[in-house]
Amino acid sequence: MAYVIGVILFALAILISVSLHEAGHMGTAKLFGMRVTRYFIGFGPTLWSFRKGETEYGLKAIPLGGFVKITGMTPLEEEEERVPESDQHRVFWRKPLWQRTVVLVAGSVTHFVLGFLILWILVSWVWAPNPAYAEEQDRARDSTTIAVSECLAADGVCDADSEPSPAVDAGLTTGDSVLAVNGTTVDDWDALVKAIRPLPAEEEATLTVLGADGEKRDVAVTPAAVEIEDEDGRTRTVSQVGITLYVDPSIPVSMTYGPVAGIGAAADFTGDMAKLMGEAIVRLPEKVPALWNAIVGEERDPETPVSVVGASRLGGEMVENDAWVSFFLLLASLNYFVGVFNLLPLLPMDGGHIAIAWYERLRSWWAARRNKPDPGRVDYLKLAPLTYMVLVVMVGFTLLAVTADIVNPITIFD
Repeated sequence: MAYVIGVILFALAILISVSLHEAGHMGTAKLFGMRVTRYFIGFGPTLWSFRKGETEYGLKAIPLGGFVKITGMTPLEEEEERVPESDQHRVFWRKPLWQRTVVLVAGSVTHFVLGFLILWILVSWVWAPNPAYAEEQDRARDSTTIAVSECLAADGVCDADSEPSPAVDAGLTTGDSVLAVNGTTVDDWDALVKAIRPLPAEEEATLTVLGADGEKRDVAVTPAAVEIEDEDGRTRTVSQVGITLYVDPSIPVSMTYGPVAGIGAAADFTGDMAKLMGEAIVRLPEKVPALWNAIVGEERDPETPVSVVGASRLGGEMVENDAWVSFFLLLASLNYFVGVFNLLPLLPMDGGHIAIAWYERLRSWWAARRNKPDPGRVDYLKLAPLTYMVLVVMVGFTLLAVTADIVNPITIFD
């Protein structure tokens, strides 16, 4: 039941975000006196609507987005021809370039504000990674001091039926420092891991240990074979003894900043997300084969894109496992991604309309400098083939992602 509630909540949050995106366009257009005739949530047949002033507001049957109708946004709109002469100055393209740019950017800005607001609330009062803990982890990796795991459970949760880890059986204790593995000196955590993983499973090995009491001793330990997933997503079998990196337990993993310091922390978080999203957008084309492979039965690459369906399913998993911080981090990152993606200079995205508006201004300026007549507005009909091609690619990619999210979804909890 919690899973279903999570799916519905995340899908509803996405719909609200899109609705606010369109409200951003509408609000700024009305602010500048533009003629806004329709604002609808959803697509398809109208379920309910009402009119206030010159604008019709309503809900449509397919809740997969929304739209706002601003007269004169493109030369293809016949509605502009029905505008009274007294209102012609309110048509979109007749407004100053800076006002048109603000209206077009407002949708993405709304997503950025939502994403930042979510992060600010999280880091101010709920959760934020503790930089001191990250520094302590880096320091700990330069040593070979260990923490002993009670068992080798994949999820790290031990119960009464769990077998003790080899480290427990061997008498290793948290705070010990491993100096050598089978006589080979190890100087840091990475070297220790590389020395243990290739050891033959179920065969006794010798660890030279410096105890927390300063006493040096040799410890006989029998590694166990464990399956792990490497950085390439491939599963392989390695040896483990049940030890982890020792990090000072007095340093908390997370913290909160409060409302004032939280602004800077949220900004830093946003910068990190922007870098990751930029890399993700650049890598989108190379993920197409991986999505197709997931559909035909191969293991799903966790780094492949997800659709609204996949994101909602992940949201459901997070609620089911009480991972609310992850739920809102995913929602914030999705808002940022949609905001950035919508500014790409391609029609039918807002970024495409912005690019055309500025191109028109540059072209008019250049014509004036050469004493040539103003070439006027760009012919959108000539751009129709490119627009349709972009739409086909977007729809195809979306269908591919939706299909993969249905038949072979990404999961983050076992």
